[in-house]
Amino acid sequence: MAANVALLSASSPSTSAAVASSFLSRRPLPRCCAASPRRASSRLSIMAALGDDPIKEWILTEGKATQIKGTRSIGGGCINAAQRYDTDAVPFFVKTNSRIGPEMFEGEALGLKAMYDTKSIRVPLPYKVGSLPTGGSFIIMEFIEFGRSRGDQSALGRKLAEMHKSAKSDKGYGFHVDNTIGSTPQINTWTADWIEFYSKHRLGYQLELASRRYGDSAIYEKGQRLIKNIRPLFDGAVLEPCLLHGDLWSGNISSDTKGDPVILDPACYYGHNEAEFGMSWCAGFGGDFYNAYFQGGPMDHSHKI
Repeated sequence: MAANVALLSASSPSTSAAVASSFLSRRPLPRCCAASPRRASSRLSIMAALGDDPIKEWILTEGKATQIKGTRSIGGGCINAAQRYDTDAVPFFVKTNSRIGPEMFEGEALGLKAMYDTKSIRVPLPYKVGSLPTGGSFIIMEFIEFGRSRGDQSALGRKLAEMHKSAKSDKGYGFHVDNTIGSTPQINTWTADWIEFYSKHRLGYQLELASRRYGDSAIYEKGQRLIKNIRPLFDGAVLEPCLLHGDLWSGNISSDTKGDPVILDPACYYGHNEAEFGMSWCAGFGGDFYNAYFQGGPMDHSHKI
């Protein structure tokens, strides 16, 4: 499924939502060429006609493009629409949602930027999040040309371990803001204890949502029993809050044209590293992935999955 003046540092989890929102609204694309007076004049006249299109407005100003050559749909799944914008500078990847406000994309952008800042595994760099005048929201980010396969499993495991090792939190488990996994809200209130965080804000919250929607008391009661007895399951585990992608299934894993792994569409938070493998049943992780991950992993894994 599938966001740079004050950089959001992955090692600075104290960044507030307000600062993050300001960052997202102002971050320009790195300068790639000098703007001539003629180009500046041309941009002013173009912008007069684009005041109601914030996506094109950003691309033709902060995006450093002077011409949008075309757009084309490239899917986007069941939640968002996605388009490629081709320009005379660089191509951009744009996702839009006609119903949900910018908070969802702000959470995604903060996660992408936190992962990007680790300089480990490749992720698309986010540039801009905003509201659409007709309702809904958008996110503009780096366009990454994908290769023909999902890439090498060993490289993915090694790079993911590098990311987990690079970004730790001194505030405990959680994230700067609440975000979404898909379109489902994800609560990221900072919590000192991993088992408390996981029990309350992951398992417990999902059980409450399921109970509210489906009224299945049997599942809810079984889940509550699991929560009450969960602590012994972590005996011997090395628990440390590191940056997680949070939604690592096959649809969010790819590779670039060089064959290097790419991960996208995150639901980031700081958590126990092995929580990253919760979707392994639909991520296609194999022996090569796990061997490479645990060889270069973020801590001494006396407790293996």
